Amino acid sequence: MGTLGAVLKHPDDFYPLLKLKMAARYAEKQIPPEPHWAFCYTMLHKVSRSFALVIQQLGTDLRNAVCIFYLVLRALDTVEDDTSIPTDVKVPILKAFHRHIYDRNWHFPCGTKHYKVLMDEFHHVSTAFQELGKGYQEAIEDITQRMGAGMAKFICKEVETIDDYDEYCYYVAGLVGLGLSKLFHASGKEDMPSDSLSNSMGLFLQKTNIIRDYLEDINEIPKSRMFWPREIWSKYVDKLEALKYEENSDKAVQCLNDMVTNALIHAEDCLTYMSALRDINIFRFCAIPQIMAIGTLALCYNNIEVFRGVVKMRRGLTAKVIDQTKTMADVYGAFYDFSCMLKSKIDYAHPNAFKTSSRVEAIQKTCQDSGLLNKRKSYVVKSGPRYNSAMIVVFFIILAIIFSYLSATRPNN
Repeated sequence: MGTLGAVLKHPDDFYPLLKLKMAARYAEKQIPPEPHWAFCYTMLHKVSRSFALVIQQLGTDLRNAVCIFYLVLRALDTVEDDTSIPTDVKVPILKAFHRHIYDRNWHFPCGTKHYKVLMDEFHHVSTAFQELGKGYQEAIEDITQRMGAGMAKFICKEVETIDDYDEYCYYVAGLVGLGLSKLFHASGKEDMPSDSLSNSMGLFLQKTNIIRDYLEDINEIPKSRMFWPREIWSKYVDKLEALKYEENSDKAVQCLNDMVTNALIHAEDCLTYMSALRDINIFRFCAIPQIMAIGTLALCYNNIEVFRGVVKMRRGLTAKVIDQTKTMADVYGAFYDFSCMLKSKIDYAHPNAFKTSSRVEAIQKTCQDSGLLNKRKSYVVKSGPRYNSAMIVVFFIILAIIFSYLSATRPNN
């Protein structure tokens, strides 16, 4: 009913949602027959349906490399995230993980649900990894080694300063950006960009996730996971967990806005990185998550719900982004529209308001200077719900047809 209500409120979401559903079913049918590759792609669909869809933009060889890269780092992340693993056990595993990917007999029981299955049957990932081209293998091994060492460092170290925060995000996400750039280059489809631009691509996504996932991380059992830097949150409360209490709502929102302002510093680098991409499939693969990030930051900004539950873009808007992001004009348009949304929420009584405004205006200027804003569809920000009666009628007709078909094909009891 939630999706139905959202479609009625935003009827122009219906067609992109339908296309997304069809794309998801198509992707599930494209799973390779070999057992190890079947496991990898099936697991990819289970641990990240959105990534499994976006990865379909890539050609077969590069798609396989990115799939294995993602699963290797997801497994590494599962070890880091499992707060039940003693430090003296966890740290050596993180540091040696780049060697485990060559061992078809290695596995380590940890994690929950789909992640536990991934770790228990990691030999499938190792087998697939060893079938990749040498250039892909070297890139994945290098990034895995550096990320594992960085994660091990922060197991024993808290995120105190903004420099610590940037360093942690570099290890867990900036290196992902660098690794993907290496894979794109190894495929022969892209030039190798600067490390700083690749790093910003990862940091923009990671900082968005850290902001959005505050409540989930702080409520982690048996031990909270705290990634917000003390240098920021200590200006507002004495303890990071205090932000979730209702009596601290005003301070919590001010702290949240400070965190969002920090994340926005990477947006212009991301636009520079994406504008240099030549291959349309790689471009879409990179652009869709970045648009989702700027959209999520716009929703989170000045929003107390970050400390009460989950704040995310509605499914219809996500489907629309996936469907309609095809050119750099679409990216500039989305970044411009979402930055306008964020700017409209700035409370100039808050301590970082003018810094936030300055960073938003810098993003908007980059988009305007591109000269492409008039060449894209403005599909992100609307002045209000569009109740298109014709679309609503068509929607219910399609629902009736689907219901009739399902009823006709249902086996007799």
